[in-house]
Amino acid sequence: MIDEDWKSRAVRLASQLAESGALRSPQWRAAVAGVPRHLLVEVFYTQNSDGTWTGQDSSGDSGAYLDAVYSDQTLVTALAEYHARWGVGHIAVSSSTAPGLMVSMLEALDVRDGDTVLEIGTGSGYNAALLAHALGAGNVYSVDIDADLVERAAARLARIGYRPTLVAHDGAEGLARHAPYDGILATCSVPAIPRAWIEQTRCGGTILTDLKVGGMEGNLVRLRRDGDGASGRFLPDWAGFMTMRHGNERNDTERPSQPHRIRADATPRRSTAPAEPWTQPVPWFLAQFTMPANLTYGQNIDDETGEPGDIFLSAPNGSWCEVGLDTDRDGTRHVVEHGPTPLWRLWESAHGQWRTLGQPAWPRFGLTVHADDGHTVWLDEPAGDQQWHLAR
Repeated sequence: MIDEDWKSRAVRLASQLAESGALRSPQWRAAVAGVPRHLLVEVFYTQNSDGTWTGQDSSGDSGAYLDAVYSDQTLVTALAEYHARWGVGHIAVSSSTAPGLMVSMLEALDVRDGDTVLEIGTGSGYNAALLAHALGAGNVYSVDIDADLVERAAARLARIGYRPTLVAHDGAEGLARHAPYDGILATCSVPAIPRAWIEQTRCGGTILTDLKVGGMEGNLVRLRRDGDGASGRFLPDWAGFMTMRHGNERNDTERPSQPHRIRADATPRRSTAPAEPWTQPVPWFLAQFTMPANLTYGQNIDDETGEPGDIFLSAPNGSWCEVGLDTDRDGTRHVVEHGPTPLWRLWESAHGQWRTLGQPAWPRFGLTVHADDGHTVWLDEPAGDQQWHLAR
C-alpha cells in the first residue's frame, strides 16, 4: 500500500510548495511530484526533550511516516557520537533539507536543460534526485565527506532509476575532474567561499551557498563568477545549514561548555540594545565583523529552579558579558562586562549602525569574493560606501 500512498502525498506537497511561492518552474514541480522521497529518507530522527533521539521508519505507523516525509520539514537522517565531560551524546551530522527551502534554492540557482550542477553535501540523495529528474542524471554531480553516506545514497538513487555521479570527497575542494559546472549548490554552510568553487564554475555560472561567518551568523548568498572572482546578493529569507565537515571531524565534536564567569570582576552599566542579538539576524551578522572568532553565546539557566536568566556572550580571550532580558521604565537593561574585548559594546555599535542605515534587510546586502580570496560584504552596490571586510 505504501507504494501507492506516497504518490498522492508527493503531488500534494508539490501543490503546497507552489501555493506558498517556493515552487515556480514546471521542471521543479514535476520533480517534487515524481521523486519518491521515502525511498531516499528511509529513516529519520527526532530529538526528545531530554536530548536523546528517536528514529522513525516505515516499519511502524506507515501513514505517519509518509506524512512526515512528504511534509515541508527538514529531517535529520544521520547521527554521530560526541564526547563531552558528562558522557557520550549524539549530534545530527546529516539531514534531508525541507523541500520548500530546497526548491527555493533550485529556483535561485537558475539552471536550465543541459546545464551541469555540482552539489556539495549529498545527504540522503533527495536533492540529487530532484536535480537528476529535471536535468538528467548525466548532468548531476554530488560530493560528501562521508563515504558510507555516499555509498548508501548512490544505492538508493539507483533503485529508483537515477545514477548521478556521487563521490566521497571534501566538499571544499569541489570536484575538479568534471569541471567546469554551470552551477554549484552547497547544502551546507561555509565561513568563506572556497577558491575551488570559483575555479570550477564557468564564467557567468552560479554559486549558491550558505555563508556563515560565525556559528549561525549569515545567510544564503547567490554569486556569479566574473573572471577570477564572484559577486552577488544574499537571498531574502534567512536559512541555516549544518557546517561543512572535513575529514573525520564528527567523531571529535564536543559542544562548548558554558564559560565560567565571575560577576565580581565585571563592570556594570545600562544598555538599550536588544537582549538576544541572534534573534536579529542582519545586525548580528554585521557584528561578527568586529567580534572575536569562536564566540559562545546563550542563556543562563538557574541551577535550582531551572528558570531562564540573563543571556551571555563569551570569547576565547576571556572576554564576556551578561545581559538582562527585562528593561526598566527608562527602557534600559542591566549589563555586566569583563575582559579585553567589550563584546556588548560591539553589538551595540553594530545594531546602532544597522538602525542608522535604515534597518536594511538581506536583499540589500551583497558579497564579493576577490581574486586574492578577500571577501567584502557591501550594502546596495559593490563599490558603495558601506562595506565590511571578512578577515582571512
